[in-house]
Amino acid sequence: MMGGQPIFILKEGTKRESGRDAMKNNIEAAKGIAQAVRSSLGPRGMDKMLVDSLGDIVITNDGVTILKEMDVEHPAAKMMVEVSKTQDSYVGDGTTTAVIVAGALLQEAENLIAQNVHPTVIANGYRTAALHAKKILDDVSKKVKPDDKELLMKMAQTSLSSKSASGAKEKLAEISYELVKAVAEQNEGKYTVDFDNIQVVKKQGADIDATEMINGIIVDKEKVHPGMPGLVKDAKIALLNAALEIKKPEFDTNIRIDDPSMIQKFLSQEEDLLKEMVQKVKATGATVLITQKGIDDMAQHYLSKEGIYAVRRVKKSDIEKLAKATGASIAASMDEIGENDLGYAERVEQVKVGDDYMTFVTGCKNPKAVSVLVRGGTEHVVDEIDRSLTDSLHVVATALEDGAYTLGGGAAAAEIAYKMREYASKVGGRQQLAIERFANALEEIPRALAENAGLDPIDILIKMRQEHANGKKNMGVNVYTGQVEDMEKAGVIEPIRVGKQVIDSATEASVMILRIDDVIATKSSGGQGGAPPGMPPGGGMPPGMGGMGGME
Repeated sequence: MMGGQPIFILKEGTKRESGRDAMKNNIEAAKGIAQAVRSSLGPRGMDKMLVDSLGDIVITNDGVTILKEMDVEHPAAKMMVEVSKTQDSYVGDGTTTAVIVAGALLQEAENLIAQNVHPTVIANGYRTAALHAKKILDDVSKKVKPDDKELLMKMAQTSLSSKSASGAKEKLAEISYELVKAVAEQNEGKYTVDFDNIQVVKKQGADIDATEMINGIIVDKEKVHPGMPGLVKDAKIALLNAALEIKKPEFDTNIRIDDPSMIQKFLSQEEDLLKEMVQKVKATGATVLITQKGIDDMAQHYLSKEGIYAVRRVKKSDIEKLAKATGASIAASMDEIGENDLGYAERVEQVKVGDDYMTFVTGCKNPKAVSVLVRGGTEHVVDEIDRSLTDSLHVVATALEDGAYTLGGGAAAAEIAYKMREYASKVGGRQQLAIERFANALEEIPRALAENAGLDPIDILIKMRQEHANGKKNMGVNVYTGQVEDMEKAGVIEPIRVGKQVIDSATEASVMILRIDDVIATKSSGGQGGAPPGMPPGGGMPPGMGGMGGME
């Protein structure tokens, strides 16, 4: 106020929430998101059914899929969704774990704030703890070699055991290993895996066990003419990014015909042009033609007469995979194709899968691209198996790239928590409190695993702390037997990158939320009298966000 005159700094209708209230609301929203996915952690976790505005259904227990499908509006809650997306894009697994740990870190921080510990002190303590936690993880990790099939398959099985596809985890784990091994490339002693070289084709109508790896490429198209051979052995493959059709002029044209015989001449000329195109294909020695564009009906007839197997309107991504697998060059026109541009495959055949016909290109000389045909009883089952297989592929690939693994079942988390408490006493000061709380947050992983398996989490945690204090680093919770057991012997292992990224993502997100003490929302952002998206005009949590009760 200046001389009784009010000064408006912010627009009329702007909603501002600051101090403890802003912090409390943000923490509550983030905890709500963690609570939503908590019950889906581990082999005994439950699934979620997500229904969108159009009525489409997704049934999954994949953390990132749940959070992507949920229509999250609260700004702090959106940051938690980003945690799972980061985990998914960088590692491909551990998305639920990352969100649960981030929620636990915020819960522990809330308790410290209530004891008048400043958020900046907590943030610094968490960052120090995260660095030390990754060092401990390095110390407890073990090496894995690219040819150690048994270990890599155990990692894939650990990832799959918490999914709906757990019934067929042995088969899917082997498929994951073989797929990654086929496309892994070694450069200066390090392995890299490009997932663009793995094609996933989904078809419902069969059992999960019918899922198979194809050492080649599946083209989701049938041959263009029934007269063409159904199987071509020792195929020479021409890949084309051009149409076998008469080009229509780009400008308006009129053809004036005075004599009826001219019509026949006109049609014959078109026919000759198409015949010439087919002859060019035959002259190269190609026995299979796959094009990204169309093939004229007359050209189909001539190709059929020449015994050439042809497929049209194939996706660009599939053409590129075919080029890698068969060694063919993609030609932009018929005139460009030479004998050296052709690819090779032992077999090109039309196969009926379910109700549809597909083209299988198999037995390639140097398959730099491979496929997997995912089968399942219903569309929802096939989609969930696809998500599960993608996670296990990422797990095998990251283990191959990093060459190290840690133990699952909460064993690594419990060991870090034990060592972290020892470290906290050496740090001293108020940061010590934050580091101890960080250790508590990591123990949320075995706690959630035990709860979801119907076990007593307190008993499990006490037993695990006791075992780790006695130097038994491998001890974790076996959700099937309800006992604390050696996770190495149980085969519950995961790539080191999963744990490291969980620590990084969860720490960064929780620190960012903790450092916010002011939420200023302009009128246009909320449409509810200036409330920020997802916040009701009176502040506080949006409806239904409190504990995400509707999601449990």
